[in-house]
Amino acid sequence: MSVMTPPALTVGFDLDMTLIDSRPGIRACYVALSERTGTYIDADLAVTRLGPPLAEELINWFSAEQVPAMADLYREMYPSIAIAATPAMAGAGEALAAVRAAGGRTLVVTAKHEPNARLHLAHLGIEPDVVVGDLWAERKAEALREHGAAVYVGDHTGDVRGARTAGALSVAVATGPCPAGELRAAGADVVLADLAAFPRWLAGYREALGVAPRA
Repeated sequence: MSVMTPPALTVGFDLDMTLIDSRPGIRACYVALSERTGTYIDADLAVTRLGPPLAEELINWFSAEQVPAMADLYREMYPSIAIAATPAMAGAGEALAAVRAAGGRTLVVTAKHEPNARLHLAHLGIEPDVVVGDLWAERKAEALREHGAAVYVGDHTGDVRGARTAGALSVAVATGPCPAGELRAAGADVVLADLAAFPRWLAGYREALGVAPRA
């Protein structure tokens, strides 16, 4: 009788404030956009509410008619301003390594413009198996389902909604704009203080599934 091998675990991760601390780079980019356009932007306020798509922030400072052009300008300036200024979150590399050590695959699904997301990951030496950008909240489920993600890790209630829509386990990290209580109230299955706690959680999750540790 053949022994069934369980499918490889695929874990999805959000990017901003989950794998990378994008606040310094985004703040610098908003300051530059303000200087370039002569329009006031409270960059310090803007970086306290990261997660939703760029247009949802720009509408606070520009008219609806201006937003598409301002988004294009922001994205054009972004690589030269924001990439080098953005560090990895503590435990980011170790979290992806823990998935790989368990024989799993890693997926980044983010609302960030995909080319810029890829630049961040390459700059920091973070190498997921798949990167999908330009998806927010429930729409993240499209990529999670396509790639068979069983777990999705994120810092925002929008990430929780994306995981739940996809039927994936929602693991939230309280490192972004949403505190732990808000993440739990949104329906997160697990709330961790940060990614440093993820490898131990993953080991316990796999044990609960009855998956033996890899030699």
